[in-house]
Amino acid sequence: MKNIHAIVEGRVQGVGFRSFTQSTAIENNIVGWVKNLENGSVEIIAQGKEEEMEDFLAKIKKGPSMFAKVRNVKLEERKDFEVFNKFEIKY
Repeated sequence: MKNIHAIVEGRVQGVGFRSFTQSTAIENNIVGWVKNLENGSVEIIAQGKEEEMEDFLAKIKKGPSMFAKVRNVKLEERKDFEVFNKFEIKY
């Protein structure tokens, strides 16, 4: 099981990025959450199998559409984590 914390920077708010992240997570059997940050970035906590996590992260780095522009993804693997049952959008 892989557990990551990511901060996605760029034009990632107001372009459907959280919904895209949630649907991509569900497609890849990833659980956790996504939320907008006050500085314009998006924060993601995600858990899943290594192969599925790699596919999920590759899609996140591209973004949902021509309106989104992912400039940078800061990734950190976490050792301490809570267990999630689904992937949700936090507000």
